[in-house]
Order: sequence, then C-alpha cells, then structure tokens
Amino acid sequence: MRRKNQTLTVILFLLPALALFIGVLIYPIISSVHHSFFEYRTFDDAGAFVGFQNYIDLFNDHYRFGKAVLNALILAALSVFIQLPLSLGLALMLGKGIKGERFYLSVYFMPVLISAVVIGMLWEKIYNPIYGIITKAFEFFNLSGLPTEGLLANKKTALLAVFIPTIWQFVGYHMLLMYAGVKGVSPELREAAKLDGATDGQVNRYVVIPSIKNVIKVSIIFAITGSLKSYDLIKVFAKDARNLPYEVPSLLLVRYVFGNYGGIASAIAVMMIIMCFFFAILINRLFKERNPYGKR
Repeated sequence: MRRKNQTLTVILFLLPALALFIGVLIYPIISSVHHSFFEYRTFDDAGAFVGFQNYIDLFNDHYRFGKAVLNALILAALSVFIQLPLSLGLALMLGKGIKGERFYLSVYFMPVLISAVVIGMLWEKIYNPIYGIITKAFEFFNLSGLPTEGLLANKKTALLAVFIPTIWQFVGYHMLLMYAGVKGVSPELREAAKLDGATDGQVNRYVVIPSIKNVIKVSIIFAITGSLKSYDLIKVFAKDARNLPYEVPSLLLVRYVFGNYGGIASAIAVMMIIMCFFFAILINRLFKERNPYGKR
C-alpha cells in the first residue's frame, strides 16, 4: 500500500512537467508532421492532401531550401572547427587559474548576454563601407580588395561576413561549458602527469581533454543543432530582403509561414527537426566508447 502511494505521488509530481513537455514539444512536432502532408494557407484549415509533394517541392530552386540547408551546414562546420577550438583554448587557458580569471570569464561570456539585435547593429557598423572599422583599417594600411558596396552586400563575402558575428557571439557560451569541465578535472591527475615530465600541452592533450570528452560532445551537439536553427542574428542582417546568399532554413520557414505557404513551412519545420535529431544521434555514436572486444 505504501509503495502504491509513493508511486502515485511521483506520478502526480511528474504530471505538470509531462503536460508541459507534451504541449510545448511533442504536440507541435506531431502537428507539423501532419500539416506537412497538406497544401493550405497558413491560417486556414488544412486543404488538399498532397502526401510527400511538399517535401519534393522543397528542393526545387523556387523555394531555395537546398541552398539554405547548405548555408546552415557551412555554419555548423565553422562552429565545430573554428568556434569550438577557440572555446576550448580559452577554457584550457583560464582553467589553469591565471590572474584575473573571473574578469576574463565575464568578458568572453558577455556577447552571449547581449541581444542579437544589438550585436547585429554593432557588426553592421563594423562592416559599413564608408566609416566601418574594417574599411578604415584597409585605408590605413593602403590595402585593396575590399568590396566597394560593403562585405554584406557583396555575394562573395556576405556569407562569411554574416557567419563571423554568429560564431563570435557563442564562443563564450561553449567556453563556459568547457571551463566548468576543465575545473572539474582532478588536480592530482595533473600533478601526476607533471611529475612524469609532461608539459602543459601534454597534460591538456592526454589528461584534461580526455577527461572532458562528454562536455565537448555536448558542445558539438549544441553548436551543430544551434547552427541548423540559427535565426535571430541572421535575421537582423537579412531584414526583409529575399534571395540572399546567407539564407538559412529558419528564415525560409518564417517567410513561408507569413507568405501563406503553410504546407511548405511545416515541411521545412519537420526537415529541421530531422536534421537536428540526426546530427545529435550521429555525434553520440561517434563519441560512444568501444570496449576492448570491439563491441559498442
């Protein structure tokens, strides 16, 4: 009887969280999957059933979804191979307990706390072709090659120009995650390695980094899925322009939602969910330990 009462108590405590989880996450996913099989105006009832036609149409040049996915994958690659190594380097440096450690943590984490609108406006000033810092630096050093219309307006440079502040904004976020992992590494392990003659670089490579492998895995998952869902900062640069070289799936999703392409918008939402789950599962499998007998 007592065990039944305990089970009932646990269920009652879990119900609010379960209801929130179903209402905020599960139901919208199911609803998006259902609506993606219909052709309808966004704010109307579901129209004609079209099966997988919306998914097929997504990859037509008209909807530019393939290009948007490619841009998101480029951003994900830049995040993994540029943003995360920078974050790891900062975490390893600060984790050694340098002077002013707390100050540097606050400074590097500050961009995460700043509004995307503010960051977008700041970098627009940096990129300004007339008075921007980059323009003035090129003039000061008598350098050439900077597009006269500006980095954001030039098709060859716009993609990278938008992605740089997107990556910069979250370097401090991943640094803080890794920093917490680095500080959690046992000092005895460090001392033992140094007594064996290991340098600081070797201690980081063979002791610290393997010890924070799970934290690095989480950061990679967050970086990739965050890149696939990126919207706010890129939207600041994009404003209401169309056919931009740095379009990402979330920009298209919002555009088609308010453009009354409900079925296409739902299909994009489902594709984004599938991509996020795919990469999360892939990274988990890549980081899964192998046992000595070769079985996972």
